[in-house]
Amino acid sequence: MSSHRKTRTTPGPLTRRAVRIGLFAAGVAGAATAVPAQAATAAPHAAVVSDHVFSHADRGHHTQARDSFTVRQFGTVNATAVRNQANAVSAGCSADDHCRSVALSFQIVTVAGEHTHLNAVNLSDAANKECTGCQTLAGAYQFVVSTPTALRFDDATRGKLADIHRRLDELTRSTLPADELRSKADGLAGEVTAVLHDAVANAPKGDPQKDVTLHRHLDGWPGH
Repeated sequence: MSSHRKTRTTPGPLTRRAVRIGLFAAGVAGAATAVPAQAATAAPHAAVVSDHVFSHADRGHHTQARDSFTVRQFGTVNATAVRNQANAVSAGCSADDHCRSVALSFQIVTVAGEHTHLNAVNLSDAANKECTGCQTLAGAYQFVVSTPTALRFDDATRGKLADIHRRLDELTRSTLPADELRSKADGLAGEVTAVLHDAVANAPKGDPQKDVTLHRHLDGWPGH
């Protein structure tokens, strides 16, 4: 029996405000679909959101690849709890009849406020279960944008993000080896970060202390 399972979290300060990084238990598997951006609101409120991508390959279904690209714009908030999670499993295949399971989740969250408390969780887990020679990759990318005043993406920003989403779909469905797929997913994440930095820099209001933070968790087999 071959088993490979790792779960990682990366704590650290996310904004200059009070920020907490916590760990939630795994939730139910979510569909790999895009979620429309939520309208930013002016009144302070609490926001909670969870995005989860799950893929499972086995002898009956040798290949499964799913991805998610979500944009959550919460506006001014007092407290926010966000979770992003990707899980991939390959089970019961062999080197001569191998499986391939890929799960990639990109989550973009924008929050505003002078005293925002944020609980951000980003998890990935890839597991081979009695699956010799299988390729299993789970990648979770969480982008958190913190600004003093509510940030609304303009048409140009939304267009750039939509293009990255399209290319993420193509990448997920590709037959690239796991290590190359991992590298290209990192490249797309870098593009998202650049787009978000530009959106923040071009915002009409705010102060110099604006943050764009990427949380990246990748788990895969074979891995480095």
